[in-house]
Amino acid sequence: MFNSASELEVLEETTAEISRLSSLALAGDPACSDNSATGSPEKTGYPDSVYILAANIFQGTRLEKSPEKALIKYGNEPLRSSAESEDESFQRLSYELAFSALKYQDILETILIDSYIFPSTTIPHHLNSLIIVMLYDFQDRKFQARLLSDNEASIAEVLEVENLLNSFKTKLAAALARCRIKHDALSIYHILPETVRNQELRASTLPLYAWINTCKISPEEVYYTLKKNGYNKVKSVLHIDSKVFAVDQHCSDVLIFPSQLKSDLLNIDLFKDYKLIFQDKSRSLAVHSVKALLNMDDDILMVNTGSWYTAAHMSILTNNNTSKIFVCGVRSQAKDPDLKNLFTKMGCKNIEILHETFMNLDLKDHRLQKVKVILLLPRCSGLGVSNPVEFILNEHEDTDLLKDFSQGGPSEDKLHVLAQRQYEQLTHAMKFTRAQAIVYCTCSVYPEENEAIVKKALEFQDHGNKVQPYRLSPPVLPLCSLKEIHLSTDKFFRMEPSEITNGCFLSVLTRERDPSETVSVKDVLARAAAKGLLEGIELGKSSKREKKKKKQRMSLPKSSIADNSGIQMKIAEFLSRETNVSANQSETLTTKTSLPQKNTNQVGSSSQVRKPSRPTTNPLVPTIMKNTSARPYERPTNFVRPRPEDRMIPLKPIEIALPPVMLPFPSPQGIRSHIPTPHFYYRWVGPKTVLPGYLSTPSIPRRREKPKENLPSSLPRHPRP
Repeated sequence: MFNSASELEVLEETTAEISRLSSLALAGDPACSDNSATGSPEKTGYPDSVYILAANIFQGTRLEKSPEKALIKYGNEPLRSSAESEDESFQRLSYELAFSALKYQDILETILIDSYIFPSTTIPHHLNSLIIVMLYDFQDRKFQARLLSDNEASIAEVLEVENLLNSFKTKLAAALARCRIKHDALSIYHILPETVRNQELRASTLPLYAWINTCKISPEEVYYTLKKNGYNKVKSVLHIDSKVFAVDQHCSDVLIFPSQLKSDLLNIDLFKDYKLIFQDKSRSLAVHSVKALLNMDDDILMVNTGSWYTAAHMSILTNNNTSKIFVCGVRSQAKDPDLKNLFTKMGCKNIEILHETFMNLDLKDHRLQKVKVILLLPRCSGLGVSNPVEFILNEHEDTDLLKDFSQGGPSEDKLHVLAQRQYEQLTHAMKFTRAQAIVYCTCSVYPEENEAIVKKALEFQDHGNKVQPYRLSPPVLPLCSLKEIHLSTDKFFRMEPSEITNGCFLSVLTRERDPSETVSVKDVLARAAAKGLLEGIELGKSSKREKKKKKQRMSLPKSSIADNSGIQMKIAEFLSRETNVSANQSETLTTKTSLPQKNTNQVGSSSQVRKPSRPTTNPLVPTIMKNTSARPYERPTNFVRPRPEDRMIPLKPIEIALPPVMLPFPSPQGIRSHIPTPHFYYRWVGPKTVLPGYLSTPSIPRRREKPKENLPSSLPRHPRP
């Protein structure tokens, strides 16, 4: 087999070196370094069902090569998997194994050719994918035998491939050593492209993000429960291996945990009872941005949500509102009963599933007439994500992302197709005339999928409609710090991929409300109360229905409604509250001063005069005079026209000089000098022979009554006519 003895000696030396050194494994692999640092046991292999599922994933996502460059031929028939492969833990292991095989596909194929496994063996082509994934695990275990449990069922195809690799163990090790020497690399990990290595390095330190289900538990209760389980609250979990957690700086309901604590956290009741939910931070940023744009009764349309946890988070944030959440773009294999069961466990009540795709939705659909905000999460390259396996499993993304990640990014053709599809979805969202805002969010780092799409859609939006055009809005203030707002000069929100977070791009498009659109009283009150500007607001004209309600609720006479300032009171509750407060104050004034009350009745009421001995019983009349006294005097313009039998008597100003009052002070003149001389307007009444209720020629004035000492300070003054 070998041409000379020297080649055989080199092979023997290489094999001896391999057996002595542990560099055969992925010495530079962050995963291996983490295992050695934490003292975890060495890998002993996977169950047979994991190999089968990983081979099928690799078969569907492997890199296609031209026939002249193809070293190994792969079949098209998938392997038969067992029921265990549907378990979430088995799927995670299978995806990780398939992704590793994709990254090292060229190296593994070279090792198989160099070790003469191909074409010396006669294994069927449909098993070649299984050979690739098992070879990666074989060299990752430093070519040690796999340990099998007694109760594990064996699969014939797995045993066949495993026996083949064990028979070529030495040749495979030599081929791996030659490949490493050829590339001058300490391990095959260093042969990978730099972008792939950086992505793996970020994935090894990326913490876990989990949001709090506030429908079932409060944040304080979560902190208390975590503390009981040995977790301490810190400001940052970076480079900390102990049981700690931190609160996210952008979303107050999101907690951060070290990545190595996931298995321990899954055993806590908080995660079992859906009180804490693992999810990427970018999705929490998106739903919080939507929440900041909502009014009380606004509905939401979510497009391409991926994980159902995103819709659940949006539902929990709007739990106190009357909003509905419509979700479209859902895959057909999703079952409504299972989803309803999930939402019931999480406490979500306002989610409605739309089976139509977003592009097929009718713009005039009666169900979407109250949709004011659209959350668009389009399919993207996802190159801002550090751990693609977690992203695929949690967000139900396509497995084609594994191929793009293994090559460092998508091809130009695929990127162009993604950008075109994103542009079509964004422009379709802008056609919903009743929508007032669009939140566009991706996990991509390419401007072709982010800024370019948004700017192009804004530039070519249809201005023929009567609705207001969309425009870029600055970052949502509750989410961003002042530093981030100043840095975001182009009004886009970005997070670059780092060791603490995945990459994220977020853009908010808003447009002004149509002036002809009616605004509900709830929205007016909510906005005014939030800004602290409820009192003194000058509002527009109210509708006819609101005017009727206002007239029914108001008990004031017609003379109190007229106001030349032009302010139309639109909120009936606010006006009634002000009227009641003023009425209560004026009633207190009425009980203290009876004489001014009579004069006020004579000035502000109709021409009919009550008997002098009967005090007034209408507390609203002093209220009107008190309110008008606070402003410059305005002549009422809607007096009731007197009946023909009534006669108006003109008022004559008189000056009353009160007798001196002896006060127990040494200098009464000094004190009296501070009391201004009161001026009163009196009406002359006729003799008692005149019928009650009618006026006559003035003959006898009424007896003057002595006013109280505190009268001048509390009496409302009026200018002389």
